Amino acid sequence: MNRRDRPFQGEPRVAKSRQATTAVPQSQHGRRFDINDFELPDRIARHAFTSGGYPYDKKMKRGAYERELMAPQIELVKVQDWVAKAGERIVIVWEGRDAAGKGGTIKRFIEHLNPRMVRIVALPKPSDRERGQWYFQRYVAALPAAGEIVLFDRSWYNRAGVEPVMGFCTPEQTAEFLDEVPKFEAMLVRDGIRLFKFWLTIGREEQLRRLHARRHDPLKRWKLSPIDLNAVDRWDDYTRARQTMFQATDSAFAPWTVAKLNDKRRGRINCIRHVLAALDYPEKDERAAGAVDPAIIGSAFQDID
Repeated sequence: MNRRDRPFQGEPRVAKSRQATTAVPQSQHGRRFDINDFELPDRIARHAFTSGGYPYDKKMKRGAYERELMAPQIELVKVQDWVAKAGERIVIVWEGRDAAGKGGTIKRFIEHLNPRMVRIVALPKPSDRERGQWYFQRYVAALPAAGEIVLFDRSWYNRAGVEPVMGFCTPEQTAEFLDEVPKFEAMLVRDGIRLFKFWLTIGREEQLRRLHARRHDPLKRWKLSPIDLNAVDRWDDYTRARQTMFQATDSAFAPWTVAKLNDKRRGRINCIRHVLAALDYPEKDERAAGAVDPAIIGSAFQDID
């Protein structure tokens, strides 16, 4: 196991309390972290931002963030116009650690785009009928037509991550999926779909900090699900599942892009810049699109967390 992938002070435990399902990491010295405690332990708060080997020690300032975000968002409007006029199709898959920032990154990506041409797909658990279909079938139904951009907030890669880790599918089903998905994605790319796959990652302590914040903020509490809390107890399981997924599904035609999001602001800007860098659209302003920060954006097999 990678040194940076070790869980914070021992494996966390998931327990029930009178108030809610509770994630309780326990250190080697017996100290416990209870998500229902209003105050975040200092030992977690102190190390959260730089956890997982994050390369910066301070958050990007809001003013700088808003200035830097505007230019690539303007470029995204140009991309949207090009996609509509040229009949292009773009698919962006967003996967990653629980609380890594998928929703917020997607929100900034589409913030100034036309919802008639840009769709977010966040499918619920499959129905009884869908469970009797070809696994990819309900995702195929959500793919873009000409002139559309579709962003998958989690995707067919559930079968390689949450499902095997949480016991929602068999090892045989996961193995079959990992064998089939490169063929499936090759068909999409051959048919002209421009496919991007992002894995968003955060450090161990930063994940605990964000889940704790969700528990105690009434405006964010809806984000906290039993799956999220159970996932905290399975940090290493998710790491192993992720590495197996990368090995089987990272390809020249559909590579994985890893983004570090301990600082959401830097992460959002660089995810947008990565997409812009890969597209050749009319009136592209390379300076406005901006350069991708290699400390934030990398490939599947770099030392990511």
